[in-house]
Amino acid sequence: MEKEYFAHATAVIDEGCAIGHGTKIWHFSHIMTNSVIGTNCNIGQNVVVSPGVVLGNNVKVQNNVSIYTGVICEDDVFLGPSMVFTNIINPRSAIIRRDQYMTTMVRHGASVGANATIVCGNEIGQYSLIGAGAVITKPVKPYALVVGNPGRQTGWVSEYGHKLSFDDGGLAICPESGQQYRLSGGEVTRII
Repeated sequence: MEKEYFAHATAVIDEGCAIGHGTKIWHFSHIMTNSVIGTNCNIGQNVVVSPGVVLGNNVKVQNNVSIYTGVICEDDVFLGPSMVFTNIINPRSAIIRRDQYMTTMVRHGASVGANATIVCGNEIGQYSLIGAGAVITKPVKPYALVVGNPGRQTGWVSEYGHKLSFDDGGLAICPESGQQYRLSGGEVTRII
C-alpha cells in the first residue's frame, strides 16, 4: 500500500504513528510512536515529534524544533525555527518523572516565533503570536502578541498576524483582510 504522505529517506518514522494525506517530513526528522500528524502538514528538517504528540491539519513545523510528549497543536499552527516545548516543570536527570508530563495546548492559528520556549502546562490562545526568543511561562490569550523573557503581552494581532490598533470604541480593522475585531473586558473577538 502506497503511503499518502512524503518522508525524506533520512527521516525516521516509528511504528504506530498516524500521518495524514499530503504531509511532508524532511531530512533527519524523527516521528515517534503513537504520535498523530494531520493532513497537509510540513515537518522541517531535524524535528523531533515525541510519543503521543498531536498535530492538527496544516501545521507548519520549521527546522530544529522539539515537540515533546504532552503537546497538542490544533489546525493551522506555525512553529518557528528552533523553538522548543518543555513537558516537565522541574526536570532532573536522576529523577524519572515520565508520569508527570504536563499538557501544553496550542490553539488554532497560533504562531510561535524562532527560538521561543514554551514552558509546559500553558495554553497558547488561538491566533496569538509569540515573538522570536520569547519565553512563555503563563497562558496566552487569543489574539495576543507576546514578546520577551519572561513573555509579556504588548498588544493584539489579527488572524493575518497584523498588530491591531483599537479606537476609543474598542474596534480595530486588520489592514490586510479587512476583518473587524472588538476589544472588550481584556479579550479580543473577531466580529466580521
